[in-house]
Amino acid sequence: MYMFVRKYTKVRSVADAARRAKSGIGQILRESPGFKSYYVLDGGDGVGVAVMIFEDRESANAANDKVLGFVQASLLDLNLGDPEIVDGEVLVSMESRA
Repeated sequence: MYMFVRKYTKVRSVADAARRAKSGIGQILRESPGFKSYYVLDGGDGVGVAVMIFEDRESANAANDKVLGFVQASLLDLNLGDPEIVDGEVLVSMESRA
């Protein structure tokens, strides 16, 4: 698996960004080969973090380009700024047994 983590530190409204991302980015990701999961969290004080998980690096990179295009075109009014981006192979993955 391959993961992209994008951290924004000056978001005017993380809740609004998440709501809009769910529909816009959600549609892009659902149509992307290799997509596994997507999460957005509110870190407080204008910090928003988005996590995308894919089957492999190629799928992740292809979808990431589309997602960045959506963010730049559709979320500018939220003053997201430039994100800190970390990406790489997932080395450990665990889920609840429940």
